[in-house]
Amino acid sequence: MAKEIKLTIDGIEVTVDEGQSILDAAKKINVRIPTLCHHEDLCVAGNCRVCVVEVEGWRILPPACATPVMEGLSINTLSPKVRRARKDIINLLVSEHNTQCTTCYRSINCELQELAAEYNIDNANYMSVLKPNIEIDKSSWSVEHDPSKCIRCQRCVRTCAELQHVNALTVAHKGKDMEISTFVNLPLNEVVCTNCGQCITHCPTGALTERRYFDDIWEAIGDPDKHVIINTAPSVRVALGETLGYPVGERVTGKMVTALKKIGFDSVLDTNFAADLTIIEEGHELLGRLQKKLVNKENVALPMISSCSPGWVKFIEHMFPEYLGHLSTCKSPQQMFGAVAKTYYAEKMGLDPKNIVSVAGMPCAAKKFEANRPEMHDSGYRDVDAGLTTRELGHMIREAGMNFDELPDGQFDSLMGESSGAADIFGATGGVMEAALRTVYEVVTGREVPFKNLNILPVRGLKGVKEATIKIENCIPAFSFLEGVEVRVAIAHGLLNARKIMDQIVAGESPYHFIEVMACPGGCIGGGGQPIPTNDEIRLKRIAAIYAEDAGKPIRKSHDNPQITKVYADFLKEPLGHKSHHLLHTNYTKRNRY
Repeated sequence: MAKEIKLTIDGIEVTVDEGQSILDAAKKINVRIPTLCHHEDLCVAGNCRVCVVEVEGWRILPPACATPVMEGLSINTLSPKVRRARKDIINLLVSEHNTQCTTCYRSINCELQELAAEYNIDNANYMSVLKPNIEIDKSSWSVEHDPSKCIRCQRCVRTCAELQHVNALTVAHKGKDMEISTFVNLPLNEVVCTNCGQCITHCPTGALTERRYFDDIWEAIGDPDKHVIINTAPSVRVALGETLGYPVGERVTGKMVTALKKIGFDSVLDTNFAADLTIIEEGHELLGRLQKKLVNKENVALPMISSCSPGWVKFIEHMFPEYLGHLSTCKSPQQMFGAVAKTYYAEKMGLDPKNIVSVAGMPCAAKKFEANRPEMHDSGYRDVDAGLTTRELGHMIREAGMNFDELPDGQFDSLMGESSGAADIFGATGGVMEAALRTVYEVVTGREVPFKNLNILPVRGLKGVKEATIKIENCIPAFSFLEGVEVRVAIAHGLLNARKIMDQIVAGESPYHFIEVMACPGGCIGGGGQPIPTNDEIRLKRIAAIYAEDAGKPIRKSHDNPQITKVYADFLKEPLGHKSHHLLHTNYTKRNRY
């Protein structure tokens, strides 16, 4: 049991465990100390000094985030000395910052801007030392880097190193020349970057943002010759409200549909339809691999690993290229949707696919890169023309001038707009696995998965790596080869945890049959395109909303979705068939590690 420490903050006595910081102690009694370099997801840095406090008897003003508590400390967080110091620090940060706030994408959602307003930084105490002719790096499909707005807090560097184990960003040079850079200052599209966007969600300013394409979408909507469709991912409907003033975790599915129709999209469809499609294809792929291994004794790659997360796919392409055979060949739901939209949807609607503009509303920055992969043209056209983040969708709704709160609840359009609750939970870590198990177990046994109300609780939650085991008994004859098999599965979220899973496979020690990996902490609900800020408290509220969406659906298993049955009957014919293989499956690219 940790030793308890007593101290006083602003006259209030507080007891905390030894090893905690002054900032932790202040939070316990709801005393707010401003920070910039600090983030709950990351290690302590203590380099911005905005969180300085005054400690009785100390000569210096220590940073609250990096100073451990000590017995008997008497701390003042609001003394004149503290306020003057903080104001000077914020002034200095502003002096080397591009303060064109009215035209900044992060305006009104910028931590530096908020602190400058809070501390009344309304005059130029220090002359601007912003370097001239700073170039914005727009080389990546997913991430845009504007060094003129960087405050060198290093949150992005720590995020890329600690959470994602990628290290695409680093600190270069020293003193006045210190900057956030890449390997030998290469553009972002030439370094080992997974495009996950976690650097964006952890950046306190507008130095890192997603590449934005909504102006192109507005132009397409205004073109009478174009038929513009949009599909929205499950995690968008539980986070979009945050961009429009709603509480975290508020579900706005119906209002979102209505808003998108008012914006002018010709059809508002559901990525969840394609998520159900993914489960059918991926589930049968897993069963096929197990049969080859157990019956035919073939040397197939097991465990099979999910391929829904484009950030994860690019990570394994770079870091473990010799193990790409373990990836499911299934495209992500976004890309399956795009391929079916420009074939099946075009045929049913009597449209020329060259005139269809397929837009994806996603929680993810990496989806923008994925849409532009050269492999994603199996429909004969670019399957997905543009990816929009949740943040971009919020901007478009505000730009359209509608009162979101007063919108009635709308319904997704009928064709490719119906889905199961299993598709909804794709948005949370463990959701793909749970959806797959609901279907695969029933395909193999003819019975529902043996968990109360279909809720497979062992695969849920924010633990970095989760495990579950399901014993297969009383199989239907076609799957007798699985009789008595204990199917072992694992779930990892965040690329640090993905690396742990892969290290097991490399060492030949993986005990699993099937693994779900999501690049972002919490899964898609914590994606690089989601509203800012994002932390575990926010992730948990979004996850709860995802499961509530699932629980409220009349259909909660992918194979029970009647539109899935229809697309196979009318178009695809069978899972893993010739047409399915051509449109819904893909291959991967071995990339350099450095």
